Amino acid sequence: MINRIFRYELPTIVEFGNGAAKTLPHHVRELGGSKVLIVSDPGVLRAGGVERLTAPLSEEQIPYVIYSDIEPDPNIESVAAATELAKTEGCDLVVGIGGGSSLDTAKAVGLMLVNEGNIRDYVGINKVPRKGAPVIAIPTTAGTGSELTIWSVLSDKKAKVKLSVGSPYNCPSLALCDPELTASLPASLTASTGMDALTHALESYVNKATQPISEGMSVQAMKMIARSLRTAVVQGENLQARHDMLLASLIAAMAFNPTRLGLSHALAIPLGAHFKIPHGIVNAILLPEVMTFNLIGNLEKFKEIAVIFGEKTDHLSLREAADLSVSAIRRLKEDIGITQTLSDYGVTEEALDMIAEEAMQSGNVPVNPVKPTHEDLKQLCRAAMSKTNAITAR
Repeated sequence: MINRIFRYELPTIVEFGNGAAKTLPHHVRELGGSKVLIVSDPGVLRAGGVERLTAPLSEEQIPYVIYSDIEPDPNIESVAAATELAKTEGCDLVVGIGGGSSLDTAKAVGLMLVNEGNIRDYVGINKVPRKGAPVIAIPTTAGTGSELTIWSVLSDKKAKVKLSVGSPYNCPSLALCDPELTASLPASLTASTGMDALTHALESYVNKATQPISEGMSVQAMKMIARSLRTAVVQGENLQARHDMLLASLIAAMAFNPTRLGLSHALAIPLGAHFKIPHGIVNAILLPEVMTFNLIGNLEKFKEIAVIFGEKTDHLSLREAADLSVSAIRRLKEDIGITQTLSDYGVTEEALDMIAEEAMQSGNVPVNPVKPTHEDLKQLCRAAMSKTNAITAR
């Protein structure tokens, strides 16, 4: 990393703390909003999360309209429908509340309220010509980090592909992070989203694009996850654990925003698109296998990961210490109840060529610490298809 130029940019303002969601009307006015489009999903709506926003908006006489037809792996058609609703209703500010699906959609709607055409026109990196309408992102899960990232990951359900729009213009104006909103998250979702946050921090930390600012954030996020993910899963009402996990997710997103990720995420996109595997689950399944593959690309950092997760590395060789990082992460995901394999979701040998080919197109592949071949990606999937067929470290 000597003499390497790097850049860190964070367009999003972050406000964090218990009760932060109650300040929404102030921020709407601060950003010049006169009418709000609230983007969410049916689950958050049923759970009362949207009402926690509409009540203070009504008290302050700020008009709003709700679009809640968001499903997991949000469809590009939802972006078009929500944008049309916002234009028809005269909305000039978007509030997203929910997990990554709702927030990614809200961000895309913000872009399309200002930019012409279809969201498809902006798939890729840095293709958006103008900053969109103001977006306030309010996460109810601790995992995706979508409340401040440059990315919106959307699906074309007919073509069975995921499409990523990446631009600094896609960052929300404000991330309003209230740990109390995550307290009712079920244990299974707490586990899977927590593993997504961990994968963000870990892959950013060991990849070839890492930089001093992002490294510090990755380490801090991993320390908080190591301390609090198990507690958040088994004691959902524990607000300290919820605080730690939401903050860890946020910090992990700050880490990977400028660095991208690695092979877990490269493979997760096609596996999720074709086999409908929840994003946090597929990352949890893949992560130990990818770590094993990547060990020799960054032994020192994998040793540090082992230490962060409580492994004793005294009197061990560097390689032996690095190996312990993999067993630590396997134990963590099993402790929080993630024991599935890719086979449990219908992944078969016949699909691996397609999965590997699509994964190789990901921008996460070039920054991975070890350069993979097509066959390497297939073997990673094979290892993740079985509870006993773990990949052999190099």
